[in-house]
Amino acid sequence: QVQLVESGGGLVQPGGSLRLSCAASGTTRRIYTMGWYRQGPEKQRELVARIANGGSTNYADSVKGRFTISRDIAKNTVYLQMNSLKPEDTAVYYCNLDFGPGARSYWGQGTQVTVSS
Repeated sequence: QVQLVESGGGLVQPGGSLRLSCAASGTTRRIYTMGWYRQGPEKQRELVARIANGGSTNYADSVKGRFTISRDIAKNTVYLQMNSLKPEDTAVYYCNLDFGPGARSYWGQGTQVTVSS
């Protein structure tokens, strides 16, 4: 059974940094993409960043230049380095694993990121 375990959330002041990690286990299938989504208070879940198996990435416009997604394929782990954090980045961040078109997508349990002074 596929499991995603997230870590690295917390409370940080505006302008600070955090690094999120998400480790996938329970599968030997080829992973299509791994990524991070977030859901702020009274907002819909939105894509933050995603990385494909070949290494290509895409980011939400709101985080470009501040966040960096990376992946350790051997460890089935994806990271999100978040710099210059803003209060509007406050949200629950969810890790996502996608095996490709038509296949089931998996989600982590979520990790809270709070940006506040």
